[in-house]
Amino acid sequence: MAAILWSEIHPMRIAAVVLMLLFVSVASAASKADLNAKSLDGRKVRLKDLRGKLVVLNFWATWCGPCREELPMLVKTAEASTNPDLLFIAVSVDDSKTQGKVRDSVRQFGITFPVWIGASGDDLYKLSKGEAVPATIFIDRDGTIEATVSGEIRENELKERINWITGDRKGTKPQEFISHVD
Repeated sequence: MAAILWSEIHPMRIAAVVLMLLFVSVASAASKADLNAKSLDGRKVRLKDLRGKLVVLNFWATWCGPCREELPMLVKTAEASTNPDLLFIAVSVDDSKTQGKVRDSVRQFGITFPVWIGASGDDLYKLSKGEAVPATIFIDRDGTIEATVSGEIRENELKERINWITGDRKGTKPQEFISHVD
């Protein structure tokens, strides 16, 4: 077998390989979900600390009508879940002017799962690739986003995606991105 000399390899091929490796590295890093926020009691919380769990992450706001419509369904689904590894988290994007209303909304809707505050529109966009609330993101055990629904999620979409991330993942994977935003 003949040895290949670096001087014999075309520089464009080297550049193509380097770019491909860089793209693969960036793509795999970008697919891991992360978010830094605060719990309602003021503790710092990070999404990456939940690796090993299955997460249904719902971005919402107190002033958002569709959020208020879907929250009861999310609460009911979370309460019905028997999977100890499935976590629901409500992430408020309320700013400093409306953040004081979050606790009242939590009580009003009977939210029993964790509620995080301090997220921004940038956080929403990074994770959901959308700019509208509500947005629901389904994250697997290693932090990979498996599916996203932008806008008010339908009950069948919620159940289908929960069944996928909690199941054996055989068969047809649910659509990775759905938008109900006009």
